Amino acid sequence: MRSRDMKRIVVNASVARAAGGEDATASVSINCTELLESFQDQTSHHIVMTLELSEEWDEHQSNFAAAWLANMIATKRFHYIELPQNRALHEKIEATASQQKDINAMLKDFHLLEAALATDKTIISLDETVRELFARATQQVGEIRGIIWVNPDRTTEEQPITWLQNGAPSEAHRQLSAYPIQ
Repeated sequence: MRSRDMKRIVVNASVARAAGGEDATASVSINCTELLESFQDQTSHHIVMTLELSEEWDEHQSNFAAAWLANMIATKRFHYIELPQNRALHEKIEATASQQKDINAMLKDFHLLEAALATDKTIISLDETVRELFARATQQVGEIRGIIWVNPDRTTEEQPITWLQNGAPSEAHRQLSAYPIQ
Protein backbone atom coordinates (compact mmCIF):
# COMPACT_ATOMS: atom_id res chain seq x y z
CA MET A 1 0.00 0.00 0.00
CA ARG A 2 1.24 3.48 -0.87
CA SER A 3 1.24 6.37 1.54
CA ARG A 4 -0.73 9.29 0.16
CA ASP A 5 2.37 11.48 0.53
CA MET A 6 4.65 9.01 -1.23
CA LYS A 7 5.52 9.70 -4.84
CA ARG A 8 7.50 7.61 -7.29
CA ILE A 9 9.91 10.16 -8.75
CA VAL A 10 12.26 9.91 -11.71
CA VAL A 11 15.65 11.39 -10.79
CA ASN A 12 17.81 12.12 -13.80
CA ALA A 13 21.46 11.06 -13.81
CA SER A 14 22.38 14.76 -14.12
CA VAL A 15 21.46 15.08 -10.43
CA ALA A 16 23.44 11.95 -9.52
CA ARG A 17 26.50 13.32 -11.31
CA ALA A 18 26.29 16.74 -9.65
CA ALA A 19 25.60 15.63 -6.06
CA GLY A 20 28.94 15.85 -4.26
CA GLY A 21 28.13 15.06 -0.65
CA GLU A 22 29.39 17.01 2.33
CA ASP A 23 32.61 17.99 0.53
CA ALA A 24 30.69 19.79 -2.23
CA THR A 25 31.66 23.40 -2.87
CA ALA A 26 29.90 24.31 -6.13
CA SER A 27 26.34 25.56 -5.61
CA VAL A 28 24.82 23.08 -8.06
CA SER A 29 26.57 20.24 -6.24
CA ILE A 30 25.41 21.49 -2.85
CA ASN A 31 21.83 21.91 -4.09
CA CYS A 32 21.70 18.40 -5.58
CA THR A 33 23.24 16.90 -2.44
CA GLU A 34 20.74 18.68 -0.19
CA LEU A 35 17.83 17.60 -2.34
CA LEU A 36 18.89 13.93 -2.31
CA GLU A 37 19.49 14.06 1.46
CA SER A 38 16.03 15.54 1.97
CA PHE A 39 14.53 12.95 -0.40
CA GLN A 40 16.10 10.18 1.70
CA ASP A 41 15.73 11.54 5.23
CA GLN A 42 12.59 13.67 5.28
CA THR A 43 10.18 12.07 2.81
CA SER A 44 8.69 8.67 1.96
CA HIS A 45 9.20 9.10 -1.79
CA HIS A 46 10.64 6.34 -3.96
CA ILE A 47 13.12 6.70 -6.80
CA VAL A 48 12.02 5.32 -10.16
CA MET A 49 14.58 3.41 -12.17
CA THR A 50 14.50 1.89 -15.63
CA LEU A 51 17.23 -0.05 -17.38
CA GLU A 52 18.30 3.00 -19.40
CA LEU A 53 18.25 5.31 -16.39
CA SER A 54 20.16 2.77 -14.32
CA GLU A 55 22.86 2.61 -16.98
CA GLU A 56 23.13 6.42 -16.97
CA TRP A 57 23.36 6.47 -13.17
CA ASP A 58 26.06 3.78 -13.24
CA GLU A 59 28.07 5.79 -15.75
CA HIS A 60 27.69 9.25 -14.22
CA GLN A 61 26.89 9.03 -10.50
CA SER A 62 29.15 10.56 -7.88
CA ASN A 63 30.31 8.51 -4.89
CA PHE A 64 27.71 10.29 -2.79
CA ALA A 65 24.92 9.45 -5.24
CA ALA A 66 26.02 5.79 -5.38
CA ALA A 67 25.80 5.54 -1.59
CA TRP A 68 22.46 7.39 -1.62
CA LEU A 69 21.03 4.99 -4.20
CA ALA A 70 22.29 1.97 -2.24
CA ASN A 71 20.46 3.32 0.81
CA MET A 72 17.27 3.83 -1.20
CA ILE A 73 17.47 0.22 -2.39
CA ALA A 74 18.23 -1.09 1.11
CA THR A 75 15.24 0.78 2.57
CA LYS A 76 12.97 -0.51 -0.21
CA ARG A 77 12.38 2.95 -1.66
CA PHE A 78 13.51 1.91 -5.12
CA HIS A 79 10.89 1.35 -7.80
CA TYR A 80 12.27 -0.49 -10.84
CA ILE A 81 10.05 -0.60 -13.92
CA GLU A 82 10.39 -2.20 -17.31
CA LEU A 83 8.84 -0.12 -20.05
CA PRO A 84 7.62 -1.27 -23.41
CA GLN A 85 8.75 1.04 -26.17
CA ASN A 86 6.13 3.72 -26.84
CA ARG A 87 6.83 4.26 -30.54
CA ALA A 88 3.73 6.43 -31.11
CA LEU A 89 4.72 8.90 -28.39
CA HIS A 90 8.33 8.78 -29.57
CA GLU A 91 7.23 9.82 -33.08
CA LYS A 92 4.97 12.59 -31.75
CA ILE A 93 7.82 14.05 -29.69
CA GLU A 94 10.24 13.79 -32.59
CA ALA A 95 7.80 15.60 -34.90
CA THR A 96 7.72 18.67 -32.63
CA ALA A 97 11.27 19.79 -33.40
CA SER A 98 12.65 21.11 -36.65
CA GLN A 99 16.36 20.90 -35.85
CA GLN A 100 18.15 17.56 -35.60
CA LYS A 101 20.08 18.64 -32.49
CA ASP A 102 16.77 19.28 -30.69
CA ILE A 103 15.36 15.95 -31.80
CA ASN A 104 18.52 14.20 -30.59
CA ALA A 105 18.37 15.95 -27.21
CA MET A 106 14.74 14.96 -26.68
CA LEU A 107 15.25 11.39 -27.80
CA LYS A 108 18.26 11.04 -25.48
CA ASP A 109 16.03 11.87 -22.50
CA PHE A 110 12.78 10.40 -23.81
CA HIS A 111 13.09 7.59 -21.26
CA LEU A 112 12.55 10.16 -18.49
CA LEU A 113 9.13 11.00 -19.92
CA GLU A 114 8.25 7.33 -20.35
CA ALA A 115 9.20 6.51 -16.75
CA ALA A 116 7.30 9.52 -15.43
CA LEU A 117 4.20 8.62 -17.41
CA ALA A 118 4.34 5.06 -16.07
CA THR A 119 4.55 6.23 -12.44
CA ASP A 120 3.61 9.52 -10.75
CA LYS A 121 4.45 11.90 -13.60
CA THR A 122 7.32 13.59 -11.77
CA ILE A 123 10.90 14.27 -12.88
CA ILE A 124 13.81 15.88 -11.05
CA SER A 125 16.52 17.02 -13.46
CA LEU A 126 19.11 19.74 -13.97
CA ASP A 127 18.66 19.75 -17.75
CA GLU A 128 16.96 23.03 -18.63
CA THR A 129 17.62 22.64 -22.36
CA VAL A 130 15.62 19.45 -22.73
CA ARG A 131 13.03 20.74 -20.27
CA GLU A 132 12.34 23.66 -22.60
CA LEU A 133 12.23 21.36 -25.63
CA PHE A 134 9.71 19.09 -23.92
CA ALA A 135 7.74 22.16 -22.80
CA ARG A 136 7.54 23.26 -26.44
CA ALA A 137 6.45 19.74 -27.39
CA THR A 138 3.49 19.97 -24.98
CA GLN A 139 1.83 22.33 -27.46
CA GLN A 140 1.38 19.34 -29.77
CA VAL A 141 1.71 16.34 -27.47
CA GLY A 142 -1.01 16.31 -24.84
CA GLU A 143 0.24 13.19 -23.08
CA ILE A 144 3.20 15.02 -21.54
CA ARG A 145 1.53 18.31 -20.56
CA GLY A 146 0.92 17.30 -16.94
CA ILE A 147 4.41 15.98 -16.20
CA ILE A 148 5.95 17.78 -13.24
CA TRP A 149 9.57 18.83 -13.79
CA VAL A 150 11.66 20.26 -10.95
CA ASN A 151 15.25 21.49 -11.11
CA PRO A 152 17.17 21.13 -7.80
CA ASP A 153 19.45 24.02 -8.75
CA ARG A 154 16.60 26.52 -9.14
CA THR A 155 16.31 26.98 -5.39
CA THR A 156 14.77 30.44 -5.42
CA GLU A 157 12.30 29.99 -8.27
CA GLU A 158 11.21 26.42 -7.60
CA GLN A 159 12.03 25.74 -3.93
CA PRO A 160 12.64 22.07 -4.70
CA ILE A 161 13.33 20.89 -1.15
CA THR A 162 10.22 22.51 0.28
CA TRP A 163 8.18 21.07 -2.60
CA LEU A 164 9.64 17.61 -1.97
CA GLN A 165 9.04 17.79 1.79
CA ASN A 166 5.44 18.90 1.18
CA GLY A 167 4.73 15.66 -0.67
CA ALA A 168 5.91 16.67 -4.17
CA PRO A 169 2.45 17.94 -5.11
CA SER A 170 1.43 18.10 -8.75
CA GLU A 171 1.13 21.86 -8.87
CA ALA A 172 0.06 23.37 -12.20
CA HIS A 173 2.96 25.84 -12.32
CA ARG A 174 5.46 22.92 -12.23
CA GLN A 175 3.96 21.15 -15.25
CA LEU A 176 5.91 21.03 -18.49
CA SER A 177 3.02 22.83 -20.19
CA ALA A 178 3.44 25.78 -17.79
CA TYR A 179 7.17 26.17 -18.30
CA PRO A 180 7.99 29.55 -19.89
CA ILE A 181 9.31 29.05 -23.39
CA GLN A 182 12.00 31.44 -24.59
